[in-house]
Amino acid sequence: MTLNKPLTRLAAWTLAPVAAASLAIGAPATAQSSSALASVQSHLKSTSSMTADFVQTDRNGQRLSGQLTLKRPGKIRFQYQKGVPLLIVGDGSSLTMIDYEVKQVQRWPVKNSPLGALLDPDRDLSKYARVLPTGNDDVLSVEVKDPKRPEYGTITMVFVRDGSAPAGLRLRGWVALDSQNNRTRIDLTNQKFNVAVADSAFKWTDPRPKQRGRAG
Repeated sequence: MTLNKPLTRLAAWTLAPVAAASLAIGAPATAQSSSALASVQSHLKSTSSMTADFVQTDRNGQRLSGQLTLKRPGKIRFQYQKGVPLLIVGDGSSLTMIDYEVKQVQRWPVKNSPLGALLDPDRDLSKYARVLPTGNDDVLSVEVKDPKRPEYGTITMVFVRDGSAPAGLRLRGWVALDSQNNRTRIDLTNQKFNVAVADSAFKWTDPRPKQRGRAG
């Protein structure tokens, strides 16, 4: 597959900033959605780690694959397929995107990240998320956004009921939409829950000339 590098980078940057900011505040849960949000909260509290394969699809339909590794609290890694010089890592305090092609690094606090709901199981979803109708009782769709900060965009997470997964739910993926309507979709497969994950999985090599070596 021939990769359009500018679009590839845009899709990853869409994932990173939206994943780094949009979970801050949102509409309070309604009584009807409280039960669903409670189920999602229970799943998050019951999941200490997860690994999965992911496929990222950008607004033009370009697809990239990779490996997702998550360890709560606060740690996540998006390892893209061979030939894609991008890496996104959350080390417990910062969410970092590394572009090895242009030797650029950018960071956001994990606590301000939209992925914060996934990384911090103690966050109260009812304060900033709402459940969207799906027409299928086995599928839960949770939207998170800050109406006061539209530049942060929107992230919508999708869970499916699965009796073999923690608290009976499995994260199927999410859609991130930034303020310019750039849409990035992440689909997950081969999820494995509560597996052993070493903290070293969230270290990365700094490409900047004056800061070579391991970083975390």
